Amino acid sequence: MSSEEFRLVSPTIDNDGNLPRKYTQGGQGAKKDLSPPLEWYNVPEGTKSLALVVEDIDAPDPSGPLVPWTVWVVVDIPPEMKGLPEGYSGTEEQTTGIREGNNDHKIPGWRGPLLPSHGHRFQFKLFALDDTPKIGHTVTKERLLIAIEGHVLGEAILTCVA
Repeated sequence: MSSEEFRLVSPTIDNDGNLPRKYTQGGQGAKKDLSPPLEWYNVPEGTKSLALVVEDIDAPDPSGPLVPWTVWVVVDIPPEMKGLPEGYSGTEEQTTGIREGNNDHKIPGWRGPLLPSHGHRFQFKLFALDDTPKIGHTVTKERLLIAIEGHVLGEAILTCVA
């Protein structure tokens, strides 16, 4: 891996690629829907905005095959930011202008997944964009992916298991 590669990491994911249970609905304690901390490096030159999509890529569709389940969507992240702290989702400390989109529960923010079994893979995708996506009032993964078509300068992917 080149040291100049656009990359996404989380200091809480261990060397085996495990996402701690406290970020899922199976986690202990009163805090639920706690988003994990994320850090990114080497944002491509010319980036005007960053966007994040997090999915459970092993989510089963009760009537068929695996269908990724959207856990979190974040848009309009300034390119000078270096990450999002633990518990960023839904807090008052959010940076002005950043918007959280609807997950597949149809609510904005991180929704810690309730896992029917262990071993689900979670994919965090951070997009470096040459523009601020024109999405409208309601942000969803589908709207974001349409809006960023042709505007992606780089993509950093982090995959972990919960």
